Amino acid sequence: NGRKPITGPHPEFSEVLADTYGLMIYQEGLLRIAERFAGYSAYEGDVLRKACGKKIRALIAKEREKFVAGCDRTGYGADLGTKLFDLIEPFADYAFNKSHAYAYGMVAYQTAWLKANHPVEYLAALLTSVKDDKDRTAVYLAECRNRRIAVTVPDINRSASDFTAVPRPAGPGGEAAGQAGELEIVFGLSAIRNVGEGLVGLIVAERENHGPFVDFYDFCSRVDPTVLNKRSIESLIKAGAFDSVGHPRQGLLHAYERIIDGTLARRREREQGIMSLFGDLGGGAGGDAGGGAVHDERVAIEPVEFDTTRKLAFEKEMLGLYISSHPLDGVTAALRRLTEATIDDLRELRDGECRWVGGVVTALQRKYTKRGDLMAVFTLEDLVGAIEVMVFPRTMLEYGALLADDAVVCVKGRLDLKEEPAKLICLEVKRPDLSDGDAPPVRIKLAPNFLTDSVVGRLKSVLQDHPGDTPVFLHLDKTVLRLPDNFRVDSRNGLFAELRVLLGPNGLVV
Repeated sequence: NGRKPITGPHPEFSEVLADTYGLMIYQEGLLRIAERFAGYSAYEGDVLRKACGKKIRALIAKEREKFVAGCDRTGYGADLGTKLFDLIEPFADYAFNKSHAYAYGMVAYQTAWLKANHPVEYLAALLTSVKDDKDRTAVYLAECRNRRIAVTVPDINRSASDFTAVPRPAGPGGEAAGQAGELEIVFGLSAIRNVGEGLVGLIVAERENHGPFVDFYDFCSRVDPTVLNKRSIESLIKAGAFDSVGHPRQGLLHAYERIIDGTLARRREREQGIMSLFGDLGGGAGGDAGGGAVHDERVAIEPVEFDTTRKLAFEKEMLGLYISSHPLDGVTAALRRLTEATIDDLRELRDGECRWVGGVVTALQRKYTKRGDLMAVFTLEDLVGAIEVMVFPRTMLEYGALLADDAVVCVKGRLDLKEEPAKLICLEVKRPDLSDGDAPPVRIKLAPNFLTDSVVGRLKSVLQDHPGDTPVFLHLDKTVLRLPDNFRVDSRNGLFAELRVLLGPNGLVV
């Protein structure tokens, strides 16, 4: 703003660095100073630039003598050369290339603009860019939760290969769950274990050419037979890809093999020209267009579903992450009171420091040492990070009984940075009491005009799926309603995540 004069150790110094107000911010400025005052050639300046850019201290010290001598030779004097190099040496701590800085600045502005104006599409692209790095994916999923952007499990009718921003579907009866048409992020089909890009391409091509799949029977009758690989179909079911066509995961897992076998048998019969005795009566109930066969009767899919814990365990197995909800949803605050740091906070610690951290036990492996002693290795995961935990035999003997997959635990551990990635050496384990006995009530704040009969019905259903002892209050502007005791809830195991998906931007859950 011109309110302070630009000064430097020599008038020409400020002149050379006029575009950065007399400050040596960029490597290009360093090169110009070396050329003007010490008489460096372009090659010699690049050696100095490399020393600073790569922070090679020994090479920087070697350049000092040469730089001072150069300033003396060009007539500026050794004293000025020493002063200038005293500015150059600490510059090595933050030296940067101006052309790179410009590009980074441009990309930073573009991404900030996209996140501000198109957050759902931006975060979908960001998740796709790290889809093979589960730790980074977890961080960006946490950002979606914080911004109240729904991320749903893979969907046979809406998913592409990668993460995609898609319109939120209408709820039952055509009314919106949240608001139909608002964007949400749907997981990509190729992220599912045992489902490759080739199979995804065949599924998406059939859907685009002939419309969405009506149900599992329709899916089996239409897709290329190579898609009906039982291992891949099992993975699709466990990941929730058929939820949107109305099939419960547990019921479908019990029936899918028989449905696939029947479908493939009918296809073989048609190819061989074998028609059902009743083929002239029409397509039958099997969902197979073009005439049925003797196998045409549908295998029933029982209306039974896994509990939330089992569903989440399958999601974790198939996708590497908890998606529809998280075992820590609703208990994070309670867990934070019992710990000293989050897993992400461990990045700031030095080797050997100890902290209490909390999270979910995943990928638990029990092993034996060469001496035959039992030990364990597992991954401790919270909402934004994960770290491998080593439990050596002496600790295992005392605390091993507390370890189980999907258990919520507090671990006192010593950080080990000797190898990458960092590990936590377990010293103590606790299974915390996260019951709702002292938990604050659940408060749901809604706009009154959003509370349609359809929304009320689905809200009741979600609350009754999580029975517990915590009271629920409904806030409608200035009116506060305490719901009857039969709607008391357990706020753990995904209640908050399900409510956020249901309410979308129209409500707030506290």
